[in-house]
Amino acid sequence: MNENNREFDETDDLEELIENKEETDSGKELYEHYRFVADAGQNLLRVDKFLVNRIENASRNKIQDAAAAGSVLANGNPVKANYKVKPGDTITIEMSWPPREIEILPEDIPLNIVYEDDALIVVNKQPGMVVHPGFGNYTGTLVNALAWHLKDHPWFQSNDPRPGLVHRIDKDTSGLLVIAKTEEAKTNLARQFFYKTTERTYQAIAWGSMKEDEGTITGNIGRSIRDRKQMTVFEDESMGKPAVTHYKVLERLGYVTLVQCNLETGRTHQIRVHLKYIGHTLFNDERYGGNQILKGTTFTKYKQFVKNCFTLLPRQALHAKTLGFEHPVTGEFMRFDSDLPDDMVQTIDKWRNYIAGREEE
Repeated sequence: MNENNREFDETDDLEELIENKEETDSGKELYEHYRFVADAGQNLLRVDKFLVNRIENASRNKIQDAAAAGSVLANGNPVKANYKVKPGDTITIEMSWPPREIEILPEDIPLNIVYEDDALIVVNKQPGMVVHPGFGNYTGTLVNALAWHLKDHPWFQSNDPRPGLVHRIDKDTSGLLVIAKTEEAKTNLARQFFYKTTERTYQAIAWGSMKEDEGTITGNIGRSIRDRKQMTVFEDESMGKPAVTHYKVLERLGYVTLVQCNLETGRTHQIRVHLKYIGHTLFNDERYGGNQILKGTTFTKYKQFVKNCFTLLPRQALHAKTLGFEHPVTGEFMRFDSDLPDDMVQTIDKWRNYIAGREEE
């Protein structure tokens, strides 16, 4: 990926970018730090409001300062903070210095490596660990841990923010990831993910009792127009990207369901968004409202029970349980399976006990 067109979750802090705006010299080369293309369904919206919804930790005042300094552009032309963004507009922020390069610092962080050879590593990621460095998480990530593990490996480059990564899972999602150890392996594995020949199975606890034992969820996924930190399903097929999730009920636990999900595509937050779309938001998924009591009774005892579950499982209840792919060197199809983490196991047990207690009453 071009350094000047990075993804949303890797953006630099806008506060740092424009604090030296007084030093901007029109004779200097300009560097693109941010680029956003307005969706086809974008309502007319001031550019300062448009950007504050898209850049983490950026205040509206700072964006207005950047616009006043001529650093905010619409379709290549400087605009003021009150410019109304239209569908299809390309909004960029340009500065007179290059974007900060992220140096990967090796950190001696324990990794749960379930398989490793000369071509690849399969890791069972713990919940709470960010996969790669980005805004707000420049250390303590999986990549920092890999940098330590591979510090003597000739292929590892400290200036590559994604060494060996061919896919990712969210910070608070646990489970299996494959990491390439050679350029050839990275290219081969990336191709498999692109052409959807890998196998990925997740297990999740979702709010509500699903009517059907199994099914398929389809719907284009893209960034929400209202909240750019969320993804959403678009009915308009011209918006977002196609996504397909297959699900199967594993166990009904009263007001929640243990469900297995198989990904046919790999969109950002796909399972979280698709399950919410059909009315079964992930249990304790704060970003999508699953940290509220969405099903059940109004009894104080029940509310306390759910609160205790949230404390036990302080994240969305999602685990990347199995992973299958063709080995990039041998051609052998390899499948890996991982146990559910303790926080999910204990939460499932609590729901089993709760349901059993209700049945005995």
